[in-house]
Amino acid sequence: MRPLRTIAVFPTLLTLGNLICGFFAIVVAARIERPDSWASVSDSIRFDATNLMQSGWLIFLAMVFDGLDGYVARLARTASDFGAELDSLCDVVSFGVAPGFLLVKMCPRFTYLHSHAVWIIAAAFAVCAALRLARFNVEISDDDEHLYFSGLPSPAAAAVIAGCAIMFYTLRRSDSGLEEWVDIVLQTALPFFGLLVALLMVSRIRYPHVPNRVLRGHRSFGHVVAVVFSFVAIMVVPFYAIPIAASAFVLYGPIHLAWEKWVQRRHREESLF
Repeated sequence: MRPLRTIAVFPTLLTLGNLICGFFAIVVAARIERPDSWASVSDSIRFDATNLMQSGWLIFLAMVFDGLDGYVARLARTASDFGAELDSLCDVVSFGVAPGFLLVKMCPRFTYLHSHAVWIIAAAFAVCAALRLARFNVEISDDDEHLYFSGLPSPAAAAVIAGCAIMFYTLRRSDSGLEEWVDIVLQTALPFFGLLVALLMVSRIRYPHVPNRVLRGHRSFGHVVAVVFSFVAIMVVPFYAIPIAASAFVLYGPIHLAWEKWVQRRHREESLF
Protein backbone atom coordinates (compact mmCIF):
# COMPACT_ATOMS: atom_id res chain seq x y z
CA MET A 1 0.00 0.00 0.00
CA ARG A 2 1.36 3.41 -1.04
CA PRO A 3 1.04 6.06 1.73
CA LEU A 4 -0.52 9.42 0.94
CA ARG A 5 2.05 12.18 1.43
CA THR A 6 0.58 15.46 0.18
CA ILE A 7 -2.93 16.86 -0.27
CA ALA A 8 -4.06 19.97 -2.14
CA VAL A 9 -5.44 22.14 0.67
CA PHE A 10 -7.82 24.58 -1.02
CA PRO A 11 -9.60 22.10 -3.35
CA THR A 12 -9.94 19.68 -0.41
CA LEU A 13 -11.53 22.38 1.75
CA LEU A 14 -13.99 23.14 -1.04
CA THR A 15 -14.86 19.45 -1.33
CA LEU A 16 -15.41 19.24 2.43
CA GLY A 17 -17.62 22.34 2.13
CA ASN A 18 -19.82 20.22 -0.12
CA LEU A 19 -20.02 17.55 2.60
CA ILE A 20 -20.78 20.09 5.34
CA CYS A 21 -23.65 21.58 3.31
CA GLY A 22 -25.10 18.12 2.71
CA PHE A 23 -24.79 17.26 6.40
CA PHE A 24 -26.56 20.41 7.54
CA ALA A 25 -29.24 19.93 4.88
CA ILE A 26 -30.07 16.68 6.68
CA VAL A 27 -29.92 18.38 10.08
CA VAL A 28 -32.32 21.12 8.99
CA ALA A 29 -34.71 18.63 7.38
CA ALA A 30 -34.65 16.56 10.58
CA ARG A 31 -36.28 19.48 12.41
CA ILE A 32 -39.49 18.68 10.55
CA GLU A 33 -41.61 16.54 12.82
CA ARG A 34 -43.24 13.38 11.54
CA PRO A 35 -47.05 13.76 11.51
CA ASP A 36 -48.72 11.49 14.05
CA SER A 37 -52.30 12.22 12.96
CA TRP A 38 -54.13 13.50 9.89
CA ALA A 39 -54.88 16.79 11.64
CA SER A 40 -51.19 17.35 12.40
CA VAL A 41 -50.36 17.00 8.70
CA SER A 42 -52.16 20.21 7.80
CA ASP A 43 -51.16 22.06 10.97
CA SER A 44 -47.42 21.54 10.54
CA ILE A 45 -47.12 22.35 6.83
CA ARG A 46 -46.73 26.11 7.18
CA PHE A 47 -44.39 25.86 10.17
CA ASP A 48 -42.07 23.42 8.43
CA ALA A 49 -41.92 25.31 5.11
CA THR A 50 -38.91 27.39 6.21
CA ASN A 51 -36.93 24.27 7.11
CA LEU A 52 -37.69 22.82 3.69
CA MET A 53 -36.43 25.95 1.95
CA GLN A 54 -33.23 26.10 4.01
CA SER A 55 -32.49 22.43 3.41
CA GLY A 56 -33.06 22.84 -0.32
CA TRP A 57 -30.75 25.86 -0.57
CA LEU A 58 -28.06 24.00 1.38
CA ILE A 59 -28.13 21.25 -1.24
CA PHE A 60 -27.73 23.85 -3.97
CA LEU A 61 -24.86 25.42 -2.04
CA ALA A 62 -23.26 21.97 -1.95
CA MET A 63 -23.48 21.97 -5.75
CA VAL A 64 -21.56 25.24 -5.85
CA PHE A 65 -18.76 23.72 -3.76
CA ASP A 66 -18.88 20.58 -5.91
CA GLY A 67 -18.36 22.63 -9.05
CA LEU A 68 -15.65 24.83 -7.59
CA ASP A 69 -13.42 22.11 -6.14
CA GLY A 70 -12.79 20.38 -9.46
CA TYR A 71 -12.35 23.68 -11.30
CA VAL A 72 -9.83 24.97 -8.73
CA ALA A 73 -7.94 21.67 -8.72
CA ARG A 74 -7.62 21.67 -12.52
CA LEU A 75 -6.70 25.35 -12.57
CA ALA A 76 -3.97 24.82 -9.97
CA ARG A 77 -2.96 21.48 -11.54
CA THR A 78 -3.48 19.69 -8.24
CA ALA A 79 -6.12 17.18 -9.37
CA SER A 80 -5.50 13.76 -7.80
CA ASP A 81 -7.11 10.39 -7.19
CA PHE A 82 -7.55 11.36 -3.54
CA GLY A 83 -9.57 14.43 -4.53
CA ALA A 84 -11.72 12.41 -6.93
CA GLU A 85 -12.51 9.76 -4.32
CA LEU A 86 -13.23 12.34 -1.60
CA ASP A 87 -15.49 14.22 -4.00
CA SER A 88 -17.56 11.10 -4.67
CA LEU A 89 -17.90 10.33 -0.95
CA CYS A 90 -19.14 13.86 -0.28
CA ASP A 91 -21.50 13.68 -3.27
CA VAL A 92 -23.14 10.56 -1.84
CA VAL A 93 -24.11 12.55 1.24
CA SER A 94 -25.09 15.81 -0.45
CA PHE A 95 -26.75 14.43 -3.59
CA GLY A 96 -27.90 11.02 -2.39
CA VAL A 97 -28.65 10.83 1.33
CA ALA A 98 -29.71 14.46 1.87
CA PRO A 99 -32.22 14.62 -1.04
CA GLY A 100 -33.60 11.21 -0.11
CA PHE A 101 -34.16 12.25 3.49
CA LEU A 102 -35.61 15.59 2.36
CA LEU A 103 -38.03 13.77 0.05
CA VAL A 104 -39.58 12.03 3.05
CA LYS A 105 -39.89 15.23 5.04
CA MET A 106 -41.36 17.37 2.27
CA CYS A 107 -44.35 15.12 1.57
CA PRO A 108 -46.14 14.81 4.94
CA ARG A 109 -49.43 13.63 3.42
CA PHE A 110 -47.79 10.84 1.44
CA THR A 111 -45.53 9.98 4.37
CA TYR A 112 -48.48 9.68 6.73
CA LEU A 113 -50.46 7.46 4.33
CA HIS A 114 -47.55 5.39 2.96
CA SER A 115 -44.77 5.65 5.51
CA HIS A 116 -43.00 2.43 4.49
CA ALA A 117 -43.18 3.14 0.76
CA VAL A 118 -41.72 6.65 1.02
CA TRP A 119 -38.75 5.46 3.08
CA ILE A 120 -38.08 2.68 0.57
CA ILE A 121 -38.12 5.23 -2.27
CA ALA A 122 -35.78 7.52 -0.29
CA ALA A 123 -33.38 4.63 0.34
CA ALA A 124 -33.50 3.67 -3.34
CA PHE A 125 -32.62 7.26 -4.26
CA ALA A 126 -29.54 7.21 -2.01
CA VAL A 127 -28.47 3.77 -3.26
CA CYS A 128 -28.81 4.74 -6.92
CA ALA A 129 -26.81 7.93 -6.31
CA ALA A 130 -23.99 5.87 -4.73
CA LEU A 131 -24.04 3.37 -7.62
CA ARG A 132 -24.06 6.19 -10.15
CA LEU A 133 -21.02 7.86 -8.59
CA ALA A 134 -19.10 4.59 -8.25
CA ARG A 135 -19.75 3.72 -11.90
CA PHE A 136 -18.66 7.19 -12.99
CA ASN A 137 -15.33 6.83 -11.15
CA VAL A 138 -14.65 3.47 -12.79
CA GLU A 139 -15.59 4.48 -16.33
CA ILE A 140 -14.09 7.99 -16.48
CA SER A 141 -10.86 8.36 -18.44
CA ASP A 142 -8.33 11.15 -18.84
CA ASP A 143 -9.07 11.62 -22.57
CA ASP A 144 -12.82 11.99 -21.99
CA GLU A 145 -14.15 15.24 -23.49
CA HIS A 146 -16.90 15.46 -20.83
CA LEU A 147 -19.62 16.37 -23.30
CA TYR A 148 -22.13 13.75 -22.16
CA PHE A 149 -22.96 11.72 -19.06
CA SER A 150 -24.04 8.10 -19.09
CA GLY A 151 -27.08 8.29 -16.85
CA LEU A 152 -28.53 11.27 -15.01
CA PRO A 153 -25.84 13.12 -12.99
CA SER A 154 -26.45 12.96 -9.24
CA PRO A 155 -26.36 16.78 -8.77
CA ALA A 156 -29.14 17.15 -11.36
CA ALA A 157 -31.17 14.47 -9.57
CA ALA A 158 -30.69 16.25 -6.25
CA ALA A 159 -31.66 19.56 -7.88
CA VAL A 160 -35.15 18.20 -8.58
CA ILE A 161 -35.77 17.38 -4.91
CA ALA A 162 -34.11 20.53 -3.58
CA GLY A 163 -35.92 22.71 -6.12
CA CYS A 164 -39.29 21.26 -5.17
CA ALA A 165 -38.51 21.87 -1.49
CA ILE A 166 -37.89 25.54 -2.30
CA MET A 167 -41.10 25.69 -4.31
CA PHE A 168 -43.08 24.13 -1.43
CA TYR A 169 -42.00 27.09 0.71
CA THR A 170 -43.74 29.48 -1.69
CA LEU A 171 -46.83 27.29 -2.03
CA ARG A 172 -47.25 26.81 1.70
CA ARG A 173 -46.84 30.49 2.54
CA SER A 174 -49.70 31.41 0.24
CA ASP A 175 -53.39 31.58 1.18
CA SER A 176 -54.60 30.77 -2.32
CA GLY A 177 -56.63 27.64 -2.84
CA LEU A 178 -54.83 26.97 -6.12
CA GLU A 179 -51.43 26.78 -4.42
CA GLU A 180 -52.84 24.39 -1.82
CA TRP A 181 -54.24 22.16 -4.55
CA VAL A 182 -50.88 22.18 -6.40
CA ASP A 183 -49.15 21.32 -3.10
CA ILE A 184 -51.38 18.28 -2.60
CA VAL A 185 -50.83 17.07 -6.18
CA LEU A 186 -47.06 17.47 -5.91
CA GLN A 187 -46.94 15.62 -2.59
CA THR A 188 -48.66 12.68 -4.26
CA ALA A 189 -46.60 12.67 -7.46
CA LEU A 190 -43.15 13.62 -6.16
CA PRO A 191 -42.21 10.30 -4.49
CA PHE A 192 -42.96 8.43 -7.73
CA PHE A 193 -41.06 11.02 -9.74
CA GLY A 194 -38.19 10.65 -7.26
CA LEU A 195 -38.16 6.92 -7.96
CA LEU A 196 -37.99 7.63 -11.70
CA VAL A 197 -35.12 10.04 -11.09
CA ALA A 198 -33.29 7.35 -9.10
CA LEU A 199 -33.66 4.85 -11.94
CA LEU A 200 -32.45 7.39 -14.49
CA MET A 201 -29.25 7.87 -12.47
CA VAL A 202 -28.28 4.22 -12.98
CA SER A 203 -29.54 4.08 -16.56
CA ARG A 204 -27.42 4.36 -19.71
CA ILE A 205 -29.42 7.25 -21.13
CA ARG A 206 -27.15 10.05 -22.30
CA TYR A 207 -27.41 13.51 -20.73
CA PRO A 208 -25.45 16.55 -21.93
CA HIS A 209 -22.77 18.10 -19.75
CA VAL A 210 -24.46 21.50 -19.42
CA PRO A 211 -21.41 23.70 -18.64
CA ASN A 212 -19.37 22.17 -21.46
CA ARG A 213 -22.21 22.03 -23.98
CA VAL A 214 -23.90 25.35 -23.19
CA LEU A 215 -21.38 27.75 -21.64
CA ARG A 216 -18.03 26.89 -23.19
CA GLY A 217 -16.73 27.58 -26.66
CA HIS A 218 -18.06 29.88 -29.38
CA ARG A 219 -21.83 29.94 -29.86
CA SER A 220 -24.32 31.86 -31.97
CA PHE A 221 -25.76 35.19 -30.87
CA GLY A 222 -29.18 33.59 -30.39
CA HIS A 223 -27.65 30.95 -28.13
CA VAL A 224 -26.14 33.64 -25.89
CA VAL A 225 -29.46 35.51 -25.73
CA ALA A 226 -31.29 32.30 -24.72
CA VAL A 227 -28.76 31.61 -21.96
CA VAL A 228 -29.08 35.19 -20.63
CA PHE A 229 -32.87 35.05 -20.53
CA SER A 230 -32.74 31.64 -18.83
CA PHE A 231 -30.61 33.11 -16.05
CA VAL A 232 -32.95 36.09 -15.78
CA ALA A 233 -35.97 33.80 -15.40
CA ILE A 234 -34.24 31.82 -12.66
CA MET A 235 -33.26 35.01 -10.81
CA VAL A 236 -36.73 36.58 -11.08
CA VAL A 237 -38.82 33.55 -10.08
CA PRO A 238 -36.33 31.08 -8.57
CA PHE A 239 -38.96 29.32 -6.46
CA TYR A 240 -40.68 28.04 -9.62
CA ALA A 241 -38.01 28.28 -12.34
CA ILE A 242 -35.45 26.06 -10.59
CA PRO A 243 -37.65 22.96 -10.07
CA ILE A 244 -39.17 23.33 -13.54
CA ALA A 245 -35.73 23.61 -15.18
CA ALA A 246 -34.38 20.66 -13.16
CA SER A 247 -37.40 18.50 -14.00
CA ALA A 248 -37.13 19.44 -17.68
CA PHE A 249 -33.48 18.35 -17.70
CA VAL A 250 -34.40 15.03 -16.05
CA LEU A 251 -37.11 14.33 -18.63
CA TYR A 252 -34.90 15.47 -21.52
CA GLY A 253 -32.95 12.20 -21.48
CA PRO A 254 -35.77 9.69 -22.01
CA ILE A 255 -37.70 12.05 -24.32
CA HIS A 256 -34.62 12.65 -26.50
CA LEU A 257 -33.92 8.90 -26.58
CA ALA A 258 -37.51 8.15 -27.63
CA TRP A 259 -37.31 10.86 -30.30
CA GLU A 260 -34.07 9.43 -31.70
CA LYS A 261 -35.56 5.92 -31.79
CA TRP A 262 -38.65 7.23 -33.59
CA VAL A 263 -36.60 9.20 -36.13
CA GLN A 264 -34.32 6.24 -36.78
CA ARG A 265 -37.34 3.99 -37.23
CA ARG A 266 -38.84 6.40 -39.76
CA HIS A 267 -35.57 6.55 -41.68
CA ARG A 268 -35.41 2.75 -41.80
CA GLU A 269 -39.00 2.54 -43.01
CA GLU A 270 -38.42 5.20 -45.66
CA SER A 271 -35.29 3.44 -46.89
CA LEU A 272 -37.37 0.31 -47.61
CA PHE A 273 -39.47 2.16 -50.18
